[in-house]
Amino acid sequence: MSDRKPIIAIDGPAGAGKSTIAKTLARQLGYLFINTGAMYRAVAWKALQLGVSLEDADQVGKLAEDSLIELTGTVDAMRLLIDGQDITEDIATPAISQAASVVSAISAVRRALVARQQQMGKAGGVVMEGRDIGTQVFPDAEIKIYLDASSQARAERRHTDDLAKGFNTGSLLTTQSEIEERDTRDKSRADSPLVQAEGAVYIDSSAMTINEVVEKILSLVS
Repeated sequence: MSDRKPIIAIDGPAGAGKSTIAKTLARQLGYLFINTGAMYRAVAWKALQLGVSLEDADQVGKLAEDSLIELTGTVDAMRLLIDGQDITEDIATPAISQAASVVSAISAVRRALVARQQQMGKAGGVVMEGRDIGTQVFPDAEIKIYLDASSQARAERRHTDDLAKGFNTGSLLTTQSEIEERDTRDKSRADSPLVQAEGAVYIDSSAMTINEVVEKILSLVS
């Protein structure tokens, strides 16, 4: 009998709580946590630093292929490095979040990062969250979750988080509008659109606490 630990794939739209839930699960299970969204943010950050247009698919794709992106540290002290430079704090801005949504629609970027994500998680014992984990990165993951919430609930969470971090992102309605715009972009892109993976358990976290969502997912881990 194999002692291999399962892969837990969590997909869902912006602001659904994927990172918080995935970190909590990884901490409780002693699994590796991989935030794939941070990898797309790293590519967006580097493109902006180099003055590469986010609309230039060829250049951004090459940048993703040529860059060394590393996630190091523990669940509670995760650091993101690109080409050896720690940019953990630099990518935690609303502007980089929006830019990451743009570059993530580029096929060459997705190919480069999906290959790395598959390498990082193939041994199992991993909680990986993103938008195409259960559909593209690990379609055979033992546990697949589609974590959702209403755009209003997600906007309230994101707005509160941004204010806590010192970001002035305007009104709650502005945040909700940006989230809905990102939803449209993520769900309509030609390459790996955001959809519920086959066999994924759907969880609407709009009225659920973090612990309630975590307990529901833990009940699926044998």
